[in-house]
Amino acid sequence: MTVKNAFYAQSGGVTAVINASACGVIETARQHSDKIGTVYAGQNGIIGALLENLIDTSKVSDADVAALRHTPSGAFGSCRYKMKSLEKNKREYDRLIEVFKAHNIGYFFYNGGGDSADTCLKVSQLADAMGFPIQAIHVPKTVDNDLPVTDNCPGFGSVAKYIAVSTREASYDVASMCATSTKIFVLEVMGRHAGWIAAAGGLAADANNDIPVVILFPEVEFNQEKFLATVDAKVKQYGYCSIVVSEGCHYPDGKFLAEQGTRDSFGHAQLGGAAPVVANMIKDALGYKFHWAVADYLQRAARHLSSKSDVEQAYALGKAAVELALEGKNSVMPAVIRDSNNPYTWHIGSGELKDIANVEKMMPLDYISADGYGITDACREYLQPLIEGEDYPPYENGMPKYVTLKHVLLDKKLPAFEL
Repeated sequence: MTVKNAFYAQSGGVTAVINASACGVIETARQHSDKIGTVYAGQNGIIGALLENLIDTSKVSDADVAALRHTPSGAFGSCRYKMKSLEKNKREYDRLIEVFKAHNIGYFFYNGGGDSADTCLKVSQLADAMGFPIQAIHVPKTVDNDLPVTDNCPGFGSVAKYIAVSTREASYDVASMCATSTKIFVLEVMGRHAGWIAAAGGLAADANNDIPVVILFPEVEFNQEKFLATVDAKVKQYGYCSIVVSEGCHYPDGKFLAEQGTRDSFGHAQLGGAAPVVANMIKDALGYKFHWAVADYLQRAARHLSSKSDVEQAYALGKAAVELALEGKNSVMPAVIRDSNNPYTWHIGSGELKDIANVEKMMPLDYISADGYGITDACREYLQPLIEGEDYPPYENGMPKYVTLKHVLLDKKLPAFEL
């Protein structure tokens, strides 16, 4: 086999464990130096390839690569940049080919969610459409947990753990103050169309923690009258109520509670602000004092609270991506296949990108309670293993010790390119 270099990039919103996948890719590639030369990382995702800003990971020590496993966010920089079809934007694909040829790149590892899977699929089609041999492997990552084929997505388990813990701790706080002060706490979480993260708030309550939690899912149309009646009943019973609202919660006409009237680079409605909408709705109708919070970046950057299973799977999927490439596979994604819930066991399988790109995996309806405001036992059985286990980063001076990589860029061989 002719030795080819590899291109790796991180895409979309980062997570607490995306760097663990990067660690898996780079360490595994280094173990197969007879087949894979150097892993070049795109600075800021696919943009790094288009602009020929390639980070030479051979300049990164083994110790720093290993430290990626416990470092949150995207060590090489990420981006939200969706490439159009080959027919509509051949110019960018021509540029990719030029960069790959110039740097002897034969492997393409793209670490991201649904939009990234779509980009990876398009790159995988270059071999046939443009006569250039490139093996494109998608490495799954998304806190939204909405990729098909895989049992769950790296990043989700740690977010779920953070939301479950935060909901429980905040609920204890409100419970202690509700007699004379705050009776309502609203936590807004990510999740545009799928309520997986919101569902994790339901784990705050269990047999030993009788906590009144109301969840607002994207999958359930928002009924204001029913919602307010439910919250009022919880407060009358418990003295307080905690509410977990997904940013994607919407009215029957499809309008998001949190819609700002603007759109991102992918054409998605930009969301943010469901928590104050819900909190003020309760205040106006019921008069209860409230506090609200938006988990935002905190939920996806909380490496100090990552679940062990999430870290292990993120690394394993990065490793498997390289192994699939070495087997000659193209246009595929390694996936987590669940074998059993208790004990929780799993193995790595794979799926084809044509079955993954642009497909969102919603929560099954039988994971949502009959009243639409909670989770079922089936959902709990699915979620529980994903938050179990601790994998703490090393600490120094009371703070987690993370690694910041120095980006050593390759010398450019091609003319400048404008996006």
